[in-house]
Amino acid sequence: MATKGTGRYGRDVLAEDWRRPGRRAVRETPLSRDLVVEDAEETFCGAVVAWDKATVTLEDRHGRRRVFDLEPAAFLVDGEPVTLVRPAGAPRGPLRSASGSVAVTGARARTARESRIYVEGAHDAELVERVWGHDLRVEGVAVEFLEGVDDLPAIVAEFAPGPGRRLGVLVDHLVPGSKESRITAQIRGDHVLVTGHPYVDVWQAVRPRSVGIAAWPEVPRGVPWKEGVVRALGWRTDTGGAWRRILGSVRSYADLEPSLLGRVEELIDFVTGPHPGEH
Repeated sequence: MATKGTGRYGRDVLAEDWRRPGRRAVRETPLSRDLVVEDAEETFCGAVVAWDKATVTLEDRHGRRRVFDLEPAAFLVDGEPVTLVRPAGAPRGPLRSASGSVAVTGARARTARESRIYVEGAHDAELVERVWGHDLRVEGVAVEFLEGVDDLPAIVAEFAPGPGRRLGVLVDHLVPGSKESRITAQIRGDHVLVTGHPYVDVWQAVRPRSVGIAAWPEVPRGVPWKEGVVRALGWRTDTGGAWRRILGSVRSYADLEPSLLGRVEELIDFVTGPHPGEH
């Protein structure tokens, strides 16, 4: 067995307790594409694929991406704590949209397609715009909100989905046995896709740590969910102010739960991608 702090695995960074005041300064490492780093909490390891003034995007060997803040001593390179910094005078990585896709610069928004994406409410629409707005403008896809799904079958029938006119619908609390699942079960068609996330409200699709809380609180039955959340968290604001706080904490896809990310990406692919029999 190698002596602690030496050998094939390198020195033990924790043995030096580099976080304690008075220890030697953590070295700065310029960002570069394909530099392999790990966050200091050792929760994610990947190669640098992009960065901006405040964040860096890492991609692991499975193709999964996460965005991290560029903070002092927030990363490990070869087991050594480092502070990642933007390279002086060097070109930055490719500009990426909040969804993680390569941003298209200098392009005008495409003329709107006949295809649409519907979401339940204004907050859902604002969150989708926050993360996927750039992508949707490039693709020419409009997002509209329904103010609930009670009349969804009639709304879909009125929209009349067909070739070149596809409809994607994102539904809150789409779980077996829910009212939402019973309503959406009535909708059928090759040119309509209904999908959803398991949360009572889209607020919960924002990762708690991004909002600065440990977890979304449990709200007792009979208490309006949003009001109950605001009260439980001790926020001195109304639900509108709470939403502005939550939305303001979302900078990219990394601030959202995967169960929402996958469903929105699925809808975008559905309304923009090729479809058998369509030209």
